[in-house]
Amino acid sequence: MRKVLLIVALFILLTPALAQAKTVYVAQIKGQITSYTYDQFDRYISEAERANANAIIIELDTPGGRGDAMQNIIQRIQTARVPVIIYVYPSGAMAASAGTYIALGSHLIAMAPGTGIGACRPILGYSQNGSIIEAPAKITNFYVAYIKSLAEASGRNATIAEKFITEDLSLTPEEALKYHVIEVIAYDLNDLLNKADGMKTKLPVNGKYVTLSLKGAQVVYLRPTFKDQLITYITDPVVAYVLLTLGIWALILGFLSPGWHVPETAGAIMIALAIIGLGYFGYRSAGLLLIFLAIIFFIAEALTPTFGLFTVAGFISFVIGSIFLFSGGGGVDYLVSREVYSQLRLVIITIGILLAVFFAFGMAAVIRAHRRKAQTGKEEMIGLTGEVVEPLVPEGMIKIRGELWKAVSKTGEEINIGEKVRVVGMEGLKLIVVREKEKNVEEESKGGE
Repeated sequence: MRKVLLIVALFILLTPALAQAKTVYVAQIKGQITSYTYDQFDRYISEAERANANAIIIELDTPGGRGDAMQNIIQRIQTARVPVIIYVYPSGAMAASAGTYIALGSHLIAMAPGTGIGACRPILGYSQNGSIIEAPAKITNFYVAYIKSLAEASGRNATIAEKFITEDLSLTPEEALKYHVIEVIAYDLNDLLNKADGMKTKLPVNGKYVTLSLKGAQVVYLRPTFKDQLITYITDPVVAYVLLTLGIWALILGFLSPGWHVPETAGAIMIALAIIGLGYFGYRSAGLLLIFLAIIFFIAEALTPTFGLFTVAGFISFVIGSIFLFSGGGGVDYLVSREVYSQLRLVIITIGILLAVFFAFGMAAVIRAHRRKAQTGKEEMIGLTGEVVEPLVPEGMIKIRGELWKAVSKTGEEINIGEKVRVVGMEGLKLIVVREKEKNVEEESKGGE
């Protein structure tokens, strides 16, 4: 009986401690807002939801980006089953343009000292001389209404939010806190956890406002994967533009100097990366594009007498494309689970090698067989050389590959025994030949012309 009472007492004492176990997930988003950024937000939030975390903190540093991707991100944040805190961090970071909308659509906004928020005027792009192409009034008015609705829904300053667009207003953390645009100024993550503890979310989570319990929580970092780091780099507008320009010039150089194949290969890869970097694709579409490019490289290897360059390029494109397609790694998975993906990587590499070997050797052998000269008949005899065994005056006999053939001199002149002749035609079973030296002279004269 004593043992039972002791177990019950221990359970009662430990229950509050177990109930207070807290977890906060932390992820980082840097660079342009694109369709890939939405994929990252989705994966990070999904991971926090699966772990039933107390919150997920997104350390944001962005100059802005695509409006459609931004709206998808906001929808994902507002349907999240855990509080999503946008933290403009570290010092020197910004949440400009699309980043401001994302922040205003989150459950709580924090900024580190030395950061900025605002400047949301929509643009259509840049002209060739680098000047901004302003969006028409119709688009601007839509985004004014949109940013005001985000601010009003979260109880933030809608007047200042409107000025982010109409006046391209930007705010420091102190100004943003003063004007009720953000909720917290925090020097680092620990400072944020302490200051945000006990605050209520500005938007409902799962239909109700949540009081944050963050102090002393276990912090779990979600590291960016290889593809996240690669995408962050190539989605920089300058990098994407340089890749596109260099790729076009490389293709032109390749067409002007056929036979080398290096410029065409490098150009095709750079253009594909530039298209991906423009941000019109998500990870899956980018993966399919790279796999399609890999197949083109494999076919080019089979059709072109190269030294394996297309095979290597195809293999690399196939592997990277497959990684983009299935995602995974870094503790966050997209299409498949971590365990499946760890096995899938070996399958991807194996299939890539098999495809490369097949196209480099198997398909190439088939194509060569189709192109090979006929082994019998008239076509096979043309171009062969033989030796005169009976003088051609102008008819006689020659020996080719150990066989005796009737032959006639094409020029009608006499060709003596022992001289070398080349077959240039055929009449029935009679070969038409010329002296070997005459054939060489003819070829040289044609080359000179």
